[in-house]
Amino acid sequence: MMRLRPLVSAPIMGALRQQTLPCAARQFSASVKPGTSISEVITKDHRELEQYYNEVINSNDPDHQQRFGNQFTWELARHSVAEELIVYPAFESHMGDKGHAMAEDDRKQHHRVKELLKEFQNMKAESADYVPKLKELWSVLSQHIKEEEENDLPALEAALQSAKGESEGMAKKFGLTKAFVPSRSHPSAGENPYFESAMGMLAAPIDHIADIFRKFPGNTKSPNPSTK
Repeated sequence: MMRLRPLVSAPIMGALRQQTLPCAARQFSASVKPGTSISEVITKDHRELEQYYNEVINSNDPDHQQRFGNQFTWELARHSVAEELIVYPAFESHMGDKGHAMAEDDRKQHHRVKELLKEFQNMKAESADYVPKLKELWSVLSQHIKEEEENDLPALEAALQSAKGESEGMAKKFGLTKAFVPSRSHPSAGENPYFESAMGMLAAPIDHIADIFRKFPGNTKSPNPSTK
């Protein structure tokens, strides 16, 4: 069976080429320093997610919890889709059957994370289930993060050593992709690169506009560059 292995799907690349989006593209391109590897970019996201999680569970202020819960959702939704569009196809392209098995396992884990995130993102911090639901989500996500950082990403970097600049190029594409994907969880879109990117191009503008009306740390403005 033929495997789908795009580094960046056609709909995403189409959006990146549009002349109406150069500002957002420049912002995300500039956010990745030269020489940064894909593993470094992903690990940075992981540490930020951990920070947002701790801000929620260590606070008794519903407003603070809501703001950082929204930030957690915003980062995790975008991070997950970017991995599925950029990183997991690279597992398959550069590591053969082993990479395909890794990618399939990670996609299954992501789907469960997305299901839990969808439940959490629709909750209010005043709810008694708000923090317990986030802890349930984190128990699944933290194990996934551990496996990625200890096994998957080192294996990918080793496979990319013979391809000069490939890891850095993936890091830039990862940042660019995050600018245009949904900022809320949509488990029904699945984890297939082509189908997910097509669905994402429809959902992302709606998510980004809705984010304008949500509270985030420091202010009430949307963190999405495409809405600024």
